[in-house]
This record gives sequence, C-alpha cells and structure tokens, in this order.
Amino acid sequence: MTANMNAGVATEEGIELREVARPKPTAEEVLVKVEAAGMNRADLVAAKGLYGGKESLGKPIGMEWAGEVIEVGSAVRDFKPGDRVMASGSGGYAEYAVSDHARTVKIGTMDASRAASLPLVILTAYDAVVLNGGFLKGQSILVQGASSAVGLMSMQIARHIGANVIAGTSSNEGRRNRLPEFGATLAVDAKQEGWVEDVLAATDGKGVDLVVDMVSGNTINQSMQCTAISGRIVNVGRLGGAQSDFDFNLHALRRIEYRGVTFRTRSVSEVREIALRTHENLWDALQTERLGLPLDRTFGLSDAKSALGYMDANAHFGKIVLIPGS
Repeated sequence: MTANMNAGVATEEGIELREVARPKPTAEEVLVKVEAAGMNRADLVAAKGLYGGKESLGKPIGMEWAGEVIEVGSAVRDFKPGDRVMASGSGGYAEYAVSDHARTVKIGTMDASRAASLPLVILTAYDAVVLNGGFLKGQSILVQGASSAVGLMSMQIARHIGANVIAGTSSNEGRRNRLPEFGATLAVDAKQEGWVEDVLAATDGKGVDLVVDMVSGNTINQSMQCTAISGRIVNVGRLGGAQSDFDFNLHALRRIEYRGVTFRTRSVSEVREIALRTHENLWDALQTERLGLPLDRTFGLSDAKSALGYMDANAHFGKIVLIPGS
C-alpha cells in the first residue's frame, strides 16, 4: 500500500493543501523527510500550474528544501538514511520530496531553515555570476534587483571572489540601505534620475564588467549604458517585465554580450555540472556563513497560501520558509 503525505499542490485556482502519494526515489534519487522548504517567486506561477501545463496540476510545487534522508535509490552511493541534506528539484512543499543525488548536499548540523534557503539561490547566482558571467577577481559588477534573494547572493559571491566595485539597485529605501551588508559598495535606486551616472562614476567612467539582471523590462537600456565595452549582461529574471524597447545601436556600440539563463531548459547532466562546480567553489564559504541569506519569516505548510500571498506582496527581505507539520 502506498504511503500518503500532505503537500501544497498546484491547481488552476492556486495552491491547495492535499493528501497525495509519497514519492518514491528512482535509482539516482534521494527521498528526504522535509524539515523546511524554501520559497521562490517562481512558485507564484507554479502554484497555478503555469509551469509544465496541465500535467503539473495536482502535483506538489516547491524547488528547494532541507531535511533527513529516508531512502536512497539503488545507484546512489554518497548518501544513506539518516543523513541531513539540502536539495533542489521539484515538490518541496510537502512532507517528503525526492531530489537527484547530484543536487543533494549533506549539511550536518546546519539549521534546516537556513539550509532550505540556499540550494536553488546558490546555483542560480553562481551560474549567473561565474559560469555565464565569467566574473573574475578585480572586476566590477552591477546587480539589478539586488534586494532579491538571487541579487543578495550574487553580490556576496562577487565580494567572495574579490570584486572591485559592487553596485546594487533597489527601489525600496529600507532594503537599499541594507545592501552594503551583503557586499554593495554602491546602492542606487534605478527609478531615480542620475543612477546610471553614479555607476559610471564608481567605475571611472568605464562601466561595469558584468550586469546580473533580475529586473529586465524598461531598465535594459540603462543597464547597457552602465556596462563596459565588451562587458556582459546575464538576464536572470524579469521582475520589471518580459518585454521592452531594446536599443540595438547601444548594444552594438558597446559590444555587449547578452545572455539569458534558466534551469527549465537544461538537461539533467547540465544541472549536475552546475551543482558540482558550485559545491567545489562555494561550499566552504556556505558552511562558515560567509555566504547566506536573511530569513524573513516562516509559515507552516498548512499556511502555504498565505505565505504565497505574503511573497506576492513583495514585502519581504531575504527568504520565506515553509515548515511541514507546523
């Protein structure tokens, strides 16, 4: 008889708490009893089944979690029942979730809520800053939407590498004032006139080597104005809109390399490679808390709908975490 569990599943009307079958790990997966699940803005879309179409309806959402290994697949050698881990994948808004072994990391005694806030954001930020952004020690960076979780982590990674200038944007004064805690040497409001000139002044008029962009929309041309000749822009998010005017002349004149990134079109092997390289280069900094995110608020799994509403209101700073069983 198949064991059941409580989970927050996608419906056309939004997230709903239901009793569903507990997942079984495949040969290369790990089954985890979830102690905490991190929330991400993409969950707002996933909750209505808009990722994956109708096939996603009725299935648990949630892309990162932490907890205790209960069962491992037949091909898994690096984990055993009882290991405490953090993981990323799908189905984290639940009492149990499965993850690919390569996207699972032992956490020892690390707090579950802190661990659950890290798996997806650290992969996304490292992929944007280093693997696609090619960021190197002594270079300069602009993070658009710096008060987002990926933005905060991107600035910290740049600081960890040894950035020369770390500029971050936030339209909220309170959040903007906190950006220096996470590495910003310049914090600006991209809705105010003159911010482009401030970024250029901080880089002696050259512009930044890399823009990590969570905003896109109508800020893209200003981002290009801030980018050095032969610099790079990595499009991670589109909080400011998915479509806008694009100055192709400016793009060509500054010879900017413009890249879009997402995990949704990557193969399992590609994601495994990103996870491996991220772990090799950042795990020590994560363990010693040189990299991390503030925990804004926790909700019980039964309050997942309220938690998504809180996230949608964009009133938080840092991560929101769900706790099954509370």
